[in-house]
Amino acid sequence: MDEFALIQRFFASAQADNPSVVCGIGDDAAVLAPTAGTQLVACTDTLVAGRHFLPDANPYDVGWKSLAVNLSDLAAMGATQRWFLLALTLPEADEAWLAGFADGLAACAQRYGIALVGGDTTRGPLTITITALGEVRRGQAMRRDAAKAGDLIALTGPVGEGAAGLAVLQDPALAEQLHDASAQVLIQCYARPKPRLAHGQLLAGLAHAAIDVSDGLLQDLGHVLGASSVGAAIDLAAIPTSKALRTVPDIEQRQQWQLAGGDDYELLVTLPRNALDEAQSRLAHANLPPLRVFGEIRAEPGLVEAQTGTTFSA
Repeated sequence: MDEFALIQRFFASAQADNPSVVCGIGDDAAVLAPTAGTQLVACTDTLVAGRHFLPDANPYDVGWKSLAVNLSDLAAMGATQRWFLLALTLPEADEAWLAGFADGLAACAQRYGIALVGGDTTRGPLTITITALGEVRRGQAMRRDAAKAGDLIALTGPVGEGAAGLAVLQDPALAEQLHDASAQVLIQCYARPKPRLAHGQLLAGLAHAAIDVSDGLLQDLGHVLGASSVGAAIDLAAIPTSKALRTVPDIEQRQQWQLAGGDDYELLVTLPRNALDEAQSRLAHANLPPLRVFGEIRAEPGLVEAQTGTTFSA
């Protein structure tokens, strides 16, 4: 099966009939029409089999997550998702795997309203690279280097579920300790993350800085603190924990997943104290979960636990 036949057979459903796509798949390059008054936001992620997803992972989940992790980066900038490109390296054209992957990719694209506009396929170790493009109102992108002393630090939802879900998949003994429903919730959080695009778009213009929690809460917060040349105090007890994660009996392990696990794709934002009510009002009006405040930005460098004074290495 040649490249054009593969694209037409498996990825036609991820294309969109969208007036912003002047010229999409089928030419040497896509021609796109950005919205007036916006700035272009671009991000790319590469997933390698055996490193970023399990070799026996459900191909539908791989397709979904490949796109979702890029959409999460757009969300962290406050951007509206518009277009994406796919570069797919395959050891062979396994039609069953491709069909599942394409279905998951298309489902994510349709769920979040983003159009596939081009890409490439080649032969080699299984590798998926997606470049996503979005738009943000001019001057309103949330950046890692914009946190300010006095800002509150908040999350759009619970963390730790992604790492717990991976652990459940890899450790049958852990899976047996959990109620089936909790285990499935955690696995779903890991396999099919939900990028917080709506949160990011509503917070743009209110929040100063943002980042998606993909590498672990402390590490990603550390990226913001380093880029902004500030410090922070956080309250560990205020970090949101889901009902499913609370069923994990090992409390220390739970906290380790929350602080360092990654694969959550919630947004961590910093915003002025006087902007919190407006932010919560916007989210409530859109029927979205509220922000969960768990810390404050300080002028002094370093990351400490507010209640004990314990210093963390972010």
